Amino acid sequence: MATTYQNKPTKIAVIGGGSWATAIVKMLSENNVYIRWWMRSQTDIEHIINYKHNPSYLSGVQIDLAKVSPTHDLRKSVSESEMVVLAVPAAFVADVLKRLSPEDMKNKIVISAIKGMIPMDNMLITHYVAKRFGLADDYFLVIAGPCHAEEVALEKQSYLTIGGQDIDKAQQFANLVKCRFIKASVVADIDGVEYCAVMKNIIAVACGMAHGLGYGDNFHAVLVSNAMQEIRRFLEVAEPHARDLNASAYLGDLLVTTYSQFSRNRTFGNMIGRGYSVKSAQMEMKMIAEGYYAVKIIYEINKKYKVNMPITRAVYHTLYERASPAMEFELLKDMMK
Repeated sequence: MATTYQNKPTKIAVIGGGSWATAIVKMLSENNVYIRWWMRSQTDIEHIINYKHNPSYLSGVQIDLAKVSPTHDLRKSVSESEMVVLAVPAAFVADVLKRLSPEDMKNKIVISAIKGMIPMDNMLITHYVAKRFGLADDYFLVIAGPCHAEEVALEKQSYLTIGGQDIDKAQQFANLVKCRFIKASVVADIDGVEYCAVMKNIIAVACGMAHGLGYGDNFHAVLVSNAMQEIRRFLEVAEPHARDLNASAYLGDLLVTTYSQFSRNRTFGNMIGRGYSVKSAQMEMKMIAEGYYAVKIIYEINKKYKVNMPITRAVYHTLYERASPAMEFELLKDMMK
């Protein structure tokens, strides 16, 4: 009688302990994988080992410890894995990765699940990691939505897009996140997808500000429509590529981030529109809104390209130059078409 051998599980390191990292662990755990889950908090690691859920984020998600090993050993997590998923806030990426050497990252497929850019360097996550470790571009993938971690936790039907220059690698990872409640497709436009994932957070902050100021759904719809045109103008100059911005990786991700109750960037913007200072809004949220950092980076990058970006400019003036959000939106509404 022939013996049947099960394929060996794909070894994956997931770096980060937040809600999106937890959601990714849940998705991957539905398939034949073994995950070394690195997180900063030793307390959370011990809690997961003892009680099988993350006490700080998405606590309703049950962690399958037969497939997931929570750990504080970053080098071991990465060196013993085939794929590395980065899911920490963009502002912390450099600090986390400084513990790793180029040898640790050699021949790893690196997947960015981060919807932000590296502050100070003004670089996309994939570009920064490639430069930091000397990795070839075709070893990088990005995860795009439209998909919120909270709905993954509830096992609501969700969609992901995996961007990568190497479509075979992108499809390989897409197959690992597909499950009964997740569908995943692939696209070759990795830089465009990554830029769009960053910029939609800026637009979500703007939409939150509009809501906080008392603008309604009619204005919101016009704001999002104009935002898509703004993103298109920027990408045509910064990363020219044959792309369909009506696809879910672009327009879909923008829509869910600007409309959803789960959007932390929209929540942050709403608080600013209602009169909170940046610092007080950040303290009350206790979560990072990537749009706050992203708008400064995109605003500075655009000094080179000089693209007409009135929404980005209004958010930047409000958050970094302490301009009145009410006055910025008075100016902005006359520019909408």
